[in-house]
Amino acid sequence: RGNPPLLGFFDPFYFLPTMDPPNRVPNGRFSLCPDGEDWGGIFMPMGSRHGLLLIFHLSRKLLLVSDPFNVDQHRLAVPPGFDLEKAPVSGAVFRAAGDIRHFQVVLVTTETDEQQHTRVIARVYSSETGGWGDCISTPLPSKLPTKSRVDFTIGVLVGHCLYWLLNDRSATSDILDGILEFDLERQILAVKPVPVDIPKKNMCQFQVMRAEGGGLGILFLSNFSAQLWKMETDSDGVASWVLGRTVELDKLLSLNTEEGESLVIQGFAEYNNVVFLRTHTNLFTIQLESLQFKKIFRPNIMTRYHPFESVYAAVDGFLFIYSP
Repeated sequence: RGNPPLLGFFDPFYFLPTMDPPNRVPNGRFSLCPDGEDWGGIFMPMGSRHGLLLIFHLSRKLLLVSDPFNVDQHRLAVPPGFDLEKAPVSGAVFRAAGDIRHFQVVLVTTETDEQQHTRVIARVYSSETGGWGDCISTPLPSKLPTKSRVDFTIGVLVGHCLYWLLNDRSATSDILDGILEFDLERQILAVKPVPVDIPKKNMCQFQVMRAEGGGLGILFLSNFSAQLWKMETDSDGVASWVLGRTVELDKLLSLNTEEGESLVIQGFAEYNNVVFLRTHTNLFTIQLESLQFKKIFRPNIMTRYHPFESVYAAVDGFLFIYSP
C-alpha cells in the first residue's frame, strides 16, 4: 500500500481541502469544532496522524483525540507532570500498523530537579487499556543552561520513531539545540545532535523529515535555498549527518528576492514529504522528492498549518490507511 494522500490541512481548526475534483473533500465535510462545553477555552493543536487529530485543551487540561470523518472525540485526562504553566508540552497520536480500532498518544515535556538537572520525560496512553504507561526519561545535553526552557516542535513519525526539534529559549533568541527521539518499539527516549554545519537559530527554518531513501532527515532553509540533510551510519555504527541535495527555491518558485521576500516553514506532511512554505504574500506546498509545487492562497502569518493525510472516497464513503 502506498502513502495516504494529502487531503488538505487544518488552519488551525477549519479544514481547507487541497486535492482536485473528483477526489477533493467537499467543503464542510469535516467537522472539528462541534457545539458543546468542551469547545470553550484555549486550544493547542499537536498535529494529526492516521486519520486522527490531537488537541491539547489548555483551559480544561484535557487531550482531545478527534476523528474529523465521524465527528468522534476521545477525551483524555492529562497525567501528572505535564503542566504547560511549568514547562512546554508536546505530543503525538498514532495507531499501530493494521489496528483500526485503537490509538496511542505520546506526551513529552521537561522537568527540573532540586539540583537543577533537567530531563525530558514521556508517557504513552493506550486506548486499548484506557490508561497511561510508566514515565520514560532521558537527560538533556549538559551543554544547555540549567534553567533552559526547552520547547518542542510538532512531532514527526519516521519509521518507528517520533521526532521533535528541541528549541532552547534560554538564549537571546530561540535556537535549535537537538532532536528528541522516541522509539515506539523499544519505548526509550534519546537526544540526537543536529548537523554541525548549519546555524542553530530561527526555528521556523528547520523541519525534521523522512530522508530520501528512508531514515532521519532535516530540511534547513538557508536564505532561498533548501538543504536536505540525512543521518547515515558507518560500518562502525557511528552516525553522522550528510548533506544531500540543495534546492534553489527562488528559481523553483519564481520568487522576487529583491522585494524583501523571505521563506518560513509553516507545516509538514510527513507521509508525502510535503512542506508548507510561506512568503509575505503566498503559501506554497512542495513535494521534496519530485519538487512539484502548488500555490495555495495568501497565508495567515500567525498560523501553523496541520496537514491531514488519509484516504477518502468521495462517492463510496471513506477508508483509512493506518500502517506507516
